[in-house]
Amino acid sequence: MIDAHRHFWRYSPSSHPWIDESMPMLKRDFLPGGPVLADPFAPARAVAGCIAVQALHDPEETAWLLALAARHPQVLGVVGWVDLCGPDAGARLDELARDAHFVGVRHLLQDERDPRFCLRDDFRRGLQELCARELCFDVLVRPPQREAALELVRAFPAQRFVLDHLGKPRVGDRELDPWVRQMHEFAGCENVWCKLSGLCTEAPRGSLEPAQLAPYLDVALEAFGPSRLLFGSDHPVCLLAGSAQEVVEAHLEPLRRLSPSEYRAITHANAVHVYGLES
Repeated sequence: MIDAHRHFWRYSPSSHPWIDESMPMLKRDFLPGGPVLADPFAPARAVAGCIAVQALHDPEETAWLLALAARHPQVLGVVGWVDLCGPDAGARLDELARDAHFVGVRHLLQDERDPRFCLRDDFRRGLQELCARELCFDVLVRPPQREAALELVRAFPAQRFVLDHLGKPRVGDRELDPWVRQMHEFAGCENVWCKLSGLCTEAPRGSLEPAQLAPYLDVALEAFGPSRLLFGSDHPVCLLAGSAQEVVEAHLEPLRRLSPSEYRAITHANAVHVYGLES
């Protein structure tokens, strides 16, 4: 199994200000080499590796994640951060792409004040540089940014996009509309994949119930099908909702009805394809 969404960090209050007093379990270092998550429905398969995903708009963090990947075989790839709005975006991408572990870029679009930030001319120019280098872009949005993200993925049909955390539906509010429509519109773009990840932290804190997540996972399966879904734990952020193993089970439970090949596609093969990993 490949965990397509894992975070690592050396914690400090200044570098991780979003970790507030309500999140004491995240106020420590998280590094490779800890306990390996297991697939609860295929016990013989531990996590073979993971994709390390950026948490900061900081080029030093990306360099640090790549250094971790060089030392730890479990880190199969790094989705880092590059200032795509900067005039040197192309040169920076060329520099990072010399490392085979560098597989894509993510920008914290959910934190931008302008919900249409991703449609700015300078951001689009940077995304064109990414597309030219055949690197993936992870889309992290909340409800206010989803429509702009839809415009973006339609405008770049040759760019591979991965929608993180199913576009962050408001699980606690039982949001379905317009999220269901938007998911089907994302899925209508053949250049978009979607991660079954992060739903547990969109539910009320401390109330991890698989039944709450099931309707959202079902919609994702209906819209994207097994060939364009990836599994990600969102560890350690998922610890806000429950133990890592509980979170993994809650996200994978609805997949048990799939065929073995479909299940393996979501938990392994699709990540290899989308991020260009060595199989």
